[in-house]
Amino acid sequence: MEGVSQRHLSLFAAMSLVVSSMIGTGVFTSLGYQLNDIQSGFSILMLWLIGGVISLFGALCYSELGAALPKSGGEYYLLSRILHPSIGLSAGIVSATVGFSAPAVIAAIALANYLKPVFPVINEKFFAIIVILAINAIHAFSLRFGKFFQTWSTSFKLLIMFLFIFAGIFSLDKQDISFLPNLSDLDILFSPEFAVNLVWVSYAYAGWNSSIYVVGEIQKPGKNIFRSILIGTTVVTFLYILLNYVFLIVSPISDLRGEIEVGYISGLSLFGVKYAGYISLLIGLLLLSTVSSYIYVGPRIIQAIGKDYDQLSFLSKINENGIPFNAFTAQLVISLVFILTSTFKQVVLYTGIILIITTTTTVCSLLYLRIIEPDLKRPYRTWGYPYTPITFVMLNLWVLFYTFTIQPVESIVGVCMMIFSLGLFYILKEESKYES
Repeated sequence: MEGVSQRHLSLFAAMSLVVSSMIGTGVFTSLGYQLNDIQSGFSILMLWLIGGVISLFGALCYSELGAALPKSGGEYYLLSRILHPSIGLSAGIVSATVGFSAPAVIAAIALANYLKPVFPVINEKFFAIIVILAINAIHAFSLRFGKFFQTWSTSFKLLIMFLFIFAGIFSLDKQDISFLPNLSDLDILFSPEFAVNLVWVSYAYAGWNSSIYVVGEIQKPGKNIFRSILIGTTVVTFLYILLNYVFLIVSPISDLRGEIEVGYISGLSLFGVKYAGYISLLIGLLLLSTVSSYIYVGPRIIQAIGKDYDQLSFLSKINENGIPFNAFTAQLVISLVFILTSTFKQVVLYTGIILIITTTTTVCSLLYLRIIEPDLKRPYRTWGYPYTPITFVMLNLWVLFYTFTIQPVESIVGVCMMIFSLGLFYILKEESKYES
């Protein structure tokens, strides 16, 4: 076992990790930015459907890799094993920092914002620090309680979302908006703005590959990696489309456009000002499982890196409960730096761009692995191969092309972070214990 005693994550626990990682701030915030460029109901829903399809195709590809190479570490291990340790280390560093620490911080700050109508004295950054500290403590000291908290907070999240969707669909006061396609929608679907807005959607779907990072802790990985990712991604895609449909039918586009707290605004339209505090409180509580899932997964990547590099070996140490405590501490420090130095929009854009680059590289490694190791035992083979991975790669390259064109500063910063991470390998390589 890799760092934690025995394979202790059931299919349901692994699936809840995927679902809770995916459903976070993205779906409750990104619609407002999307409506700045796109006001068509059909195009907005297509944006979320295409984002779901991209994630699902990526999930199918990752499932093959995780089942064939069942070791924790996510892209760090996979890319080190298949391509080169330097590429794996770069992916591992950005995954542990921008991929998990940053989204945990975003969710914690959003949670504070949603609680502010109920508790006006809250300072967002200070409260986010308290949340990050508390949930790190839960997962760093008790494996059993951490799993319990993760599973039940995810179940609570799904229940509230289903109730919100049900109330919206059966609401009598609906906006006059059409979701039927017209000729102008075709131009929108192939526009640069549509492609760039897929970055926001990609951020909202981030986390579909969460179970890959804890492969070494999942029971029956040959079957359950695929099932957890497929079921989790499908459920979340379905919920995202319905949730954005509800946002659009209960609130005027003019009220949502450019706003971050679209969930709160839609809740006000649906339930009225009288219940504003309860709505805000519930949406805030939904984000607890999101913070929890990112905090649970991130240290497993840091721990895997620590195992392979002598200079970072202290990060792989585990406590008496089999938990990588030093890795949790490192992630906590990274999270605090993000809270104190970054804005919401900056972190989301950096995260979206870097995650697209990392996942695209990993899916390309699947194609390469099929060529160089055709006889490798593969308990699960990607459905629709090779069209599934090729489609995933092409769609992501299309998104990246327009993102670099329209958002060059954020894109360059993202690439520079990856290059910096790549360079660290050549500083540490003399001490590397990595074995392919």
